[in-house]
Amino acid sequence: MWRHFFFMINSGDTAFVLICAAMVCLMTPGLAFFYGGLVRKKNMLTIMMQSFIAMGVVALIWFVCGFSLAFGTDVKGVIGNFQYAFLNGVGMEPNAAYAGTIPFAAFFLFQLMFAIITPALITGAFADRMTFKSYLIFLSLWSLLVYVPCAHWVWGGGFLQKLGVADFAGGIAIHTSAGVAALVSVLVIGKRTMQKGEDGKPASLTLFAIGTAILWFGWFGFNGGSALAANGKAAIAFVNTALAGGVTMLAWLAISWNHTKHPSMVEALTGAVAGFVAITPAAGYVSPWAAVLIGLIAAFVCYGAVQFRRKKGLDDALDVVGVHGVGGILGSLLVGVFAQQAIGGVDGLVAGNAHQLLVQLISVAVVAAYSAVITFVLLKGINLITPVRASEKLEAAGLDTEFQEEA
Repeated sequence: MWRHFFFMINSGDTAFVLICAAMVCLMTPGLAFFYGGLVRKKNMLTIMMQSFIAMGVVALIWFVCGFSLAFGTDVKGVIGNFQYAFLNGVGMEPNAAYAGTIPFAAFFLFQLMFAIITPALITGAFADRMTFKSYLIFLSLWSLLVYVPCAHWVWGGGFLQKLGVADFAGGIAIHTSAGVAALVSVLVIGKRTMQKGEDGKPASLTLFAIGTAILWFGWFGFNGGSALAANGKAAIAFVNTALAGGVTMLAWLAISWNHTKHPSMVEALTGAVAGFVAITPAAGYVSPWAAVLIGLIAAFVCYGAVQFRRKKGLDDALDVVGVHGVGGILGSLLVGVFAQQAIGGVDGLVAGNAHQLLVQLISVAVVAAYSAVITFVLLKGINLITPVRASEKLEAAGLDTEFQEEA
């Protein structure tokens, strides 16, 4: 029995997935630096803390029931059951339904890192104006009521997976759900209040650049690790991630430079992130030439979305909607265009399978609509218990004054 058990586990695959999980774990602190460098100095501690605290809150939720509801036995295509609650049955043995060559505990860990960073992404949209107390409630409920069901639908045996959706590393389950939630949160909470003479200068572009570097590194684990094995698909995902991020950065910089008549590090690095987002759902389904095209398309579409947001006066502080929302939706749809069966087991429109594009469109629409409705209800409901938006006095002084010993 024990011989058979250890034979099933591939040490190379296990080491690879554990390393990738650690890389994705590092992305949440990287996001804290990325966001912290871009907000006004008086709100830097708060937005960084919003990312870091997710590492504790979501880990506990995932342990208690989140993982089980996402990846437990499917119940009518909607949600998992409680069979893995408190990690019951999650240990050293593999689970062939998800990854047959690594311990089920390693799969749990890797998926936990996705669950942690997803709600943290939203914080960039309502930066400078949401109280920490209301955020903690929102973080907990949104993770359980939005991310968990979406993860089940896409990856855990839910109705979208049964429909045939292709989402390699989270363009739909992660970026679409978070991007749409970001849009709704901005509409519900409203614009920031700028004090007279306040210029909105970023706290630290150095910190922002360090955050980007950490995200860049971690994204290889984010996408490559989604192969759940050290194999050819993981290698292709690594290559596609490098190409898309680099190409989008260059194209975004060129577009921005032409638009503003000067180069910008913020624009260039924002473009890189948009490229990583766009390739996330496609990394293990498309060839490198398609990754380059996806990167180019993402630069024009996401940059256009950001400019449209600015023109309309929508106060998405750190462009979560344009980068993560639009980028995630775009990349998810382009899977239905460029996917190749020889790489990821499914063909897209270019290979003659128009049906896959329809499946991608339906899946994006379902997750977007669900995230929008539940996010709206949560924010309105939380506001009945405790104010979601900071008071005018607190917003003027800076949210960091809530952390009195540090501010």
